[in-house]
Parts: sequence; structure tokens; C-alpha cells
Amino acid sequence: MAKKAAKKAKKAAPKKAAKKAKKAARKPNAAFMAALTPSAALAEVVGSKPLPRTQIIKKIWDYIKKNKLQDNKNRRMINADAKLLTVFAGKKQVSMFELAKIVGKHAK
Repeated sequence: MAKKAAKKAKKAAPKKAAKKAKKAARKPNAAFMAALTPSAALAEVVGSKPLPRTQIIKKIWDYIKKNKLQDNKNRRMINADAKLLTVFAGKKQVSMFELAKIVGKHAK
């Protein structure tokens, strides 16, 4: 019985919390933060001044949501309007996963 009481006392004793060293804040990848100049077709959607790739994608999404261009049935698909048709190389509909590839073609 003394052994059981000793085990319970060990379990009830507060455990030492192993303090992990705080990780340094993640640094953004420099390639994503480099300012890229959009092509003339892309500039109609996001503006003509140089922007980082992340901001270009964000502005495209803002434009898509503002103009309600996301497909209602399949939300992963984006329907092109007159401005996006030139950016999407004439495709009437593209997948949201293709956006990065498209931006790569239109931003240098």
C-alpha cells in the first residue's frame, strides 16, 4: 500500500515543463519579396507599379472577389472577364492553382 501512495504522490507532483527555446520569427523568402513589374495585360488588373509576387496574387484575388468571377458551382475555378481573358491567355476559365504559373508569365 505504501508503494501505491508513493506512485500517486509522484503523479500528483508537478512535472517540470521543458521549456523550448523560442524560435526566431520566420523570415520571408527574398524571392517572394522582390518587386516584379507586371506586363501590360496584368497591369490592367493589379496596377503598373512593381509589386512583390505575393501582393500581385492578393490584388488578383481582390479583383476576382470584387467582380464575382469565382465559379458558383466549383469554387476552385475562376471565370475570366475581358481584362482577365488576356491574362489567362484566352482561356475562359482557369483553376486557382494555375494563378501562380500565370503570374510567373506576366511579371518580370
